[in-house]
Amino acid sequence: MMSRSYTNLLDLASGNFPAMGQPREKKRLPRVMTVPGVISELDDDQANSVTSDAPSSAIQDRIIIVANQLPVKAKRRPDNKGWSFSWDDDSLLLQLKDGLPEEMEVLYVGSLKVDVDPVEQDDVSQLLLDKFKCVPAFLPSDILTKFYHGFCKQHLWPLFHYMLPFSASHGGRFDRSLWEAYVAANKIFSQRVIEVINPEDDYVWIHDYHLMVLPTFLRRRFNRLRMGFFLHSPFPSSEIYRTLPVREEIMKALLNSDLIGFHTYDYARHFLSCCSRMLGLEYQSKRGYIGVEYYGRTIGIKIMPVGIHMGQIKSVLSLADKEWRVAELKQQFEGKTVLLGVDDMDVFKGIDLKLLAMEQMLKQHPKWQGRAVLVQIANPSRGRGKDLEDIQAEIQASCKRINETFGQPGYEPIVLIDRPVSLCERFAYYTIAECVVVTAVRDGMNLTPYEYIVGRQGVSESESSSESSGPKKSMLVVSEFIGCSPSLSGAIRVNPWNTESTAEAMNEAISMSDAEKQLRHEKHYRYVSSHDVAFWSRSFFQDLERTCKYHFRRRCWGIGLSFGFRVVALDPNFRKLSIDHIVSMYLRSKNRAILLDYDGTVMPQTSHNKTPSAEVISIINALSGDTKNTVFVVSGRGRESLGKWFSPCKKLGIAAEHGFFMRWSANDEWELCGQNSEFGWKQIAEPVMKLYTESTDGSSIETKESALVWHHRDADPGFGSSQAKEMLDHLESVLANEPVAVKSGQFIVEVKPQGVSKGMVAEKIFTTMSEKGKQADFVLCIGDDRSDEEMFEIISNAISSGILSSSTSVFACTVGQKPSKARYYLDDPAEVLNMLEALAEASDPESFTDTESEGSL
Repeated sequence: MMSRSYTNLLDLASGNFPAMGQPREKKRLPRVMTVPGVISELDDDQANSVTSDAPSSAIQDRIIIVANQLPVKAKRRPDNKGWSFSWDDDSLLLQLKDGLPEEMEVLYVGSLKVDVDPVEQDDVSQLLLDKFKCVPAFLPSDILTKFYHGFCKQHLWPLFHYMLPFSASHGGRFDRSLWEAYVAANKIFSQRVIEVINPEDDYVWIHDYHLMVLPTFLRRRFNRLRMGFFLHSPFPSSEIYRTLPVREEIMKALLNSDLIGFHTYDYARHFLSCCSRMLGLEYQSKRGYIGVEYYGRTIGIKIMPVGIHMGQIKSVLSLADKEWRVAELKQQFEGKTVLLGVDDMDVFKGIDLKLLAMEQMLKQHPKWQGRAVLVQIANPSRGRGKDLEDIQAEIQASCKRINETFGQPGYEPIVLIDRPVSLCERFAYYTIAECVVVTAVRDGMNLTPYEYIVGRQGVSESESSSESSGPKKSMLVVSEFIGCSPSLSGAIRVNPWNTESTAEAMNEAISMSDAEKQLRHEKHYRYVSSHDVAFWSRSFFQDLERTCKYHFRRRCWGIGLSFGFRVVALDPNFRKLSIDHIVSMYLRSKNRAILLDYDGTVMPQTSHNKTPSAEVISIINALSGDTKNTVFVVSGRGRESLGKWFSPCKKLGIAAEHGFFMRWSANDEWELCGQNSEFGWKQIAEPVMKLYTESTDGSSIETKESALVWHHRDADPGFGSSQAKEMLDHLESVLANEPVAVKSGQFIVEVKPQGVSKGMVAEKIFTTMSEKGKQADFVLCIGDDRSDEEMFEIISNAISSGILSSSTSVFACTVGQKPSKARYYLDDPAEVLNMLEALAEASDPESFTDTESEGSL
């Protein structure tokens, strides 16, 4: 009998995504349903169940914001009957609404911070929807614990902050059941979104690492859904991220979004590196926008640090003095220079390192003993575990030691506030602090410096911390490992692990002249006040609109199971080649041109033995033996290998090295189709290529008669791509006066004579047939890569130029579902051979001639 955990894994592999421990819900109508039509069972995943073809019933665009927690506060009523709810003004989700269009309706989907009894859930859901436009996702307690405290806080949070699970007690080993709970929780969130979504009119904006696989659940249902994702934590380098056992599942899920946002370029760069190294995806920048090509879709990459809510902070500043007695704080620290730290109690915030730096500063600069005070506000931790307990104990011990060593009557150098602190109280401390110190060893963004800058600007002249009418000034000492660091150019950046340099930075910050402090403060305030949360929200939404602009003009297919699911977006005219249809047109025609690529078309790319099989030889022999057919293999390979491999096919035409060499049948001589047969340029190009080959492990040079090709498929993806770009520039420079073309392709850089291409081969074949009075009335052209696109392009030009008739049956076909100039596709070389075999069998036996008796066309 299979164990429960094993069957769960089978469910995951098949795409069923079990909601563990959750009883199956009965079918019921959702409270809000904006998609008319037959209502299917919403709690089942069906990979191909929903397309975005339902007519819209919404008048205007709406955005559904999905996050782990709703922006509402909940508490029991005094009579213990029911709940009362209010907006959480500190929630980023609520604040970002300021940047969205005024007329746009905003709906929130997320969980509550409180446990709601199952019998109350329907009433709570209705109340939140009616009064707050919030849709709660209720997670069963077993899933919630494993999802949030398990996978999110035990696996993702440490890993994304560069902590590897070296031992079971340090970060925890990977637990498959926690991953299953994460998947199950994400599915519950998706069900709540599906209940209220109108896929034609709604935008969906998903937030943070708790919901990284949610895009796959939603994309499975709605292929054309306009969906963005923003990560509020760091994204680690590929060397760290690749240690995650479910790395590809999460990557592929994120790529089902249309726009993925990060706080800094570093985080985006790490994500793009993972796309390249793990999935082999290419990315490029066009007009300032970075995009990743993924099965015909371009996923936008957004880099924009979040800001603070200026309106909220200004209202808090007006209350800070009244509620938290700023004057009393000034009196308490009169004659002292206050350095301030505001951090969560977390292993990554570096509070312990900050205390060591303060201790070092007091040792190195005795003048501050009795004068400098570090007030450290430690907010309650959102995680738990032995590491956290250890760091708390170390912080307590450091505070005690420093205060005992440097304390004096009426003076303690460290003031630790180890309790929840309200926003008003926090800003009261901002007003009296000469410097804020942030020494996090890794932090996604950290808005404390932003708040401090605005808090100092908001101090009225009568409350100025040093002079009664002095200028506004502030100083920052910030870790270089936090997300806000790049935007604070006037801050003193430190490596928090280096306590000596951090101590010197703290001394410099509080010793600096007031004029210098003022200049730095003004520079920071200009940035922080203009790049607030509304600016961030508006910028993200505008990019999401731009990225999704052409969604409904394209045909989309969902393919793949489980987290291998992805959407292929193609031109509306692009469709699979029907064998019955092409055989029908084949039988009606009299003069046929059949052009076949070799590698990746009739021979799989993954095959190590590149010699054509007996089946391939038989099919091509049958096709080329029909007198109505002109059949060519058009390949980048050399003429010697192609001639040898296809020697049994006497009537087959071969165009080798992309058409530089060409012959019409085995009895004909090779023609030289290039404009120039001088290869002196090789003596210039080859040394350059050798230089790059020697310095790029895994690269190689392929020498052809007419061309040189540098391959870097087996090199490091990032380094190989970088070297290829450099080599392209280098070769273009040294070969500027030579009759050659330098081109880059998929993992190659090629130098070949000008005027040589597969497109030129196709044009020559069609022209020759027309001149012989055998204008093609049927054209089949099949290829799989960029060089074959030139043939597809020439076919359409040949019709307009009269080389082909407008009545010619044209079947330009690419291998694989991907963007192409071809109108048709077949999935793989096996399908190509099946189709060619059907054509061979349909050929009229009477049209076959003795293969030895006739030469070329």
